[in-house]
Amino acid sequence: MASTHSTMATAALEICSLTATEMASGLRARHVSAVELLEAHLAMIDLINPRVNAIVTLAAEQAAVHARLADARLSRGQSGGPLDGLPVAHKDYTPTAGLRTTFGSPIFADFVPDQDALVVERLKGAGAITVGKTNTPEFAAGSQTYNEVFGATRNPYDPAKTSGGSSGGAAAALACRMVPLADGTDMGGSLRNPASFCNVVGLRPSPGRVPSWPASSAWSPFSVDGPMARTVEDVALMLSVIAGEDDRSPISITEPATRFAGPLQRRFAGVRVAWSRDLGGLPVDPEVTHVLDAHREVFTSMGCVVEDAEPDFTGADEAFRAWRAWQFELSLGQHYDRHPDQLGEWVRWNIEQGRQLTGPELGAAERPRTAIYH
Repeated sequence: MASTHSTMATAALEICSLTATEMASGLRARHVSAVELLEAHLAMIDLINPRVNAIVTLAAEQAAVHARLADARLSRGQSGGPLDGLPVAHKDYTPTAGLRTTFGSPIFADFVPDQDALVVERLKGAGAITVGKTNTPEFAAGSQTYNEVFGATRNPYDPAKTSGGSSGGAAAALACRMVPLADGTDMGGSLRNPASFCNVVGLRPSPGRVPSWPASSAWSPFSVDGPMARTVEDVALMLSVIAGEDDRSPISITEPATRFAGPLQRRFAGVRVAWSRDLGGLPVDPEVTHVLDAHREVFTSMGCVVEDAEPDFTGADEAFRAWRAWQFELSLGQHYDRHPDQLGEWVRWNIEQGRQLTGPELGAAERPRTAIYH
């Protein structure tokens, strides 16, 4: 029995170690079925998730139905989109119709939305199959993925350490081969921080590149939705589906998402790269600086012109703190009034800071230090 279990795990790992791009190609060529792909990923979830706690709500039965539908389409030579048959997981901060979304908060421990977020809508429209939700800190606030509803998500490389946050569940699930693609959100590093902690790829797109809806502050450029995967090519594949204009987001970029579907190869000869070791004096861990310095030659070897440059980010941290507090009060203030005892200390503090802000303080946070008008 143990040998059989080991053989099944090995077969699942072999399939799940393929990139999302390879999986999509294999599905179209019928080298693998959507059902086989789903079963392999569910096997990895069953095997590994109890140790890392990355997937907090599983939708196995629902996913199985959609996998069979995908196989039926593909067998007829049809396609539901560029991600047809690929498993995907959604951050538990991102609404999913008919599937529990807790936002990592006891207030929403049993909440089931009746609509999908735009990013989920687009992934489903491209044929991706939802397998579950990934863990997040309370209301996606924090650089560690822990909440009172589901507990902590562990780092796949060392369970004693954090997976980062706030898209830590997504990053850990990707690193453990539980899904090939996952979505995340980012205000102050929530796509990038956990990706770096878990050795995967997380991209914070430009505001409006991936329209955010629903949103408490539709004009705000601070929090964005974005793609996560194990390779840059897979991130581009996912971005080619979730990017693009949408009337529900007033800041959405009109450029079509298809630009990300093309080949990534290009010549870098003569491309100028500004190299900063601490972004003009911001706190950077010496270990991070050491790693970056060791790879500077990668850019020069590709023909890039690398120049030292230290931008002046004086006041950047204060400006970010002000706007973060403002956004927390705007989106979560009502929960502070109704359920203050069910909010964590960090969330309460940000809301309280937001309520103390004055117009001049927000103006100072918005205005460049070297403003043209004085």
